[in-house]
Amino acid sequence: MSAKLEPLTGFRYVPAAGLVPLGEFYGSLADRVFHSTQYIRHPAAPLYTPEPDLIHEVIGHGNLLASPEFAELNLVAGQAARRCETEAGLKFLADVFWFTIEFGVLWEDGELRAYGAGILSSYGEIEEFRSMEIRPIDFLEMGTLEYDITKYQPVLYSADSMGFLVETLGSFFAGFDDDTPDRLKAEHSRTAV
Repeated sequence: MSAKLEPLTGFRYVPAAGLVPLGEFYGSLADRVFHSTQYIRHPAAPLYTPEPDLIHEVIGHGNLLASPEFAELNLVAGQAARRCETEAGLKFLADVFWFTIEFGVLWEDGELRAYGAGILSSYGEIEEFRSMEIRPIDFLEMGTLEYDITKYQPVLYSADSMGFLVETLGSFFAGFDDDTPDRLKAEHSRTAV
């Protein structure tokens, strides 16, 4: 995969035996390195697996990492992870990544489309995502909403378009630091009044 991917966007895969610690996984994206598992989901559960497997890594993430726009979003997410000094900041960043790069959807020509790696690599979820609760992108909510990785995601966040996603998410990652969650809470409080 790396031989095909690297000439397109500079990203390459490195093998991972399983889940990689958050700081290492996300920080590596700043070096255009993606940690990939080497196993295939169990045949008893072919429609969805909560653990990342080779199908998820290649069909889901490989597709995104081959796209210059999504490769750039992964890169700036990695740079943001490197700026994090607290576990809370890194967790917030990872949760926004979850609801965008992993389980993101967007509107295109009036139709809801999946772009997130978790949806693209799940035959079961790609059949169901349009029936989920669709909310507009809200980074504060995305960074604080609890979710269960063992089930289909009941709430998804949509971008108005690909251009909106690239601009908004790219700006979020580019400006993210440990203080971002508090700034978002303060902004939310001001607009709620």
